[in-house]
Amino acid sequence: MRERFSSRLGFILLSAGCAIGLGNVWRFPYIVGQYGGAAFVLIYLFFLIILGLPIMVMEYSVGRASQKSAALSFDVLEPKGTKWHWLKYVSLCGNYLLMMFYTTVCGWMFYYFYKMLTNGFVGMSTEQINNGFYEMLSVPQIQVGMMILVVCIGFLICSKGLQNGVEKISKYMMICLLGIMGILVIRTLSLPGAMEGVKFYLLPDFSKMTNLSEVIFAAMGQAFFTLSLGIGAIAIFGSYIDKEKKLTQEAISVVCLDTFVAIVSGLIVIPACFAYGVSPGQGPGLIFQTIPNIFVNMNYGNIWGALFFLFLSFAALTTIIAVFQNIITMTKELFNWSHKKAIIINFVLIILLSLPCALGFNVLSFIQPMGAGSTIQDLEDFIVSNNLLPLGSLGYVLFCCSKKGWGFDNFIKEANTGKGISFPRKLRFYLTYIIPIIVIIIFIQGYISLF
Repeated sequence: MRERFSSRLGFILLSAGCAIGLGNVWRFPYIVGQYGGAAFVLIYLFFLIILGLPIMVMEYSVGRASQKSAALSFDVLEPKGTKWHWLKYVSLCGNYLLMMFYTTVCGWMFYYFYKMLTNGFVGMSTEQINNGFYEMLSVPQIQVGMMILVVCIGFLICSKGLQNGVEKISKYMMICLLGIMGILVIRTLSLPGAMEGVKFYLLPDFSKMTNLSEVIFAAMGQAFFTLSLGIGAIAIFGSYIDKEKKLTQEAISVVCLDTFVAIVSGLIVIPACFAYGVSPGQGPGLIFQTIPNIFVNMNYGNIWGALFFLFLSFAALTTIIAVFQNIITMTKELFNWSHKKAIIINFVLIILLSLPCALGFNVLSFIQPMGAGSTIQDLEDFIVSNNLLPLGSLGYVLFCCSKKGWGFDNFIKEANTGKGISFPRKLRFYLTYIIPIIVIIIFIQGYISLF
């Protein structure tokens, strides 16, 4: 008997938890800062609706119709004699590769939460805080120790099962995450000068966009990658729900929650940057170098800083728990393992696979696979973000729309079973021909940006 969610809320919060990750709370604010504020946000939302939402409905449909994870869903639904089941290996590799660097980055969030809580930044100069991030990366004991802590927490929760572990804990974490965000937004908006940041963030000014094509590609990429589509991480949750609701309605709920967290994250970070005269477009270092400097100069900054990094930790951990659950279920179905065996083997495997990233900033820093200054993490991130996610998504689109795949009629029938908002049948041409072209453009653009 396949496990089920105990409630629709659990399904929505866990699906959203998988989608809500570092792309929302770490990447989104600095990308908005780099590409002109509110005008970028509008373009991002446009692509989220026309690109992310349809692919999410497809993943849910494949999962619910097959009642399997990506390990066997294509085997169950594909026409006899076809080879769509080979997509399972893209999904499996994507989930493992994502965790190979995501566990390390989540460890950074935990470490900074600890540093804030224990007044670790008090009395430090701006330069010392900036250098502190690189000093943390250079210590293998911190990198490996925090990564193992993250893996232990994730698998401990997954070992309790879907309802009693994954769903229950993720539900509490998501509620806490939203609560902490509310507190931080109120605090940030009360800072002198914060309203200038709000104007930059929420009032569109298209004159700030100096390179429109670059902005469009950045918005397209962010909208595409934020939902963790293409590696079956979303499809698994479709296999755990009944046919009471139409899947477009469920996908809209998850996309709205994901977008809300991204927008509010920007509302925490960008006004704070303006309040303290800091550029919000400083790139990845914004969270670990710029933001700690802001909290150090704030009354009760250690408390606000601890809350901020706890919020980031929860956002990263909800994704990790969801992907661990997917990996466990996929290996159980693929190799006919017991739950306990899948937990133990994957626990050891994830730690071993995560070591190169954790050590890539120190012991293995001489390995620079993408040119001078690059790290093992850069390569792993590139393989997932620029290869497996777009190619996996393309696989889902072609499988759901191609006559040689599952087929558009089967997809629409599954997506529109139940009550709620129907997926428009008249979008068939757009799904079959336009979305694949957009996904291929994103894939090619990833290589153009690299070289």
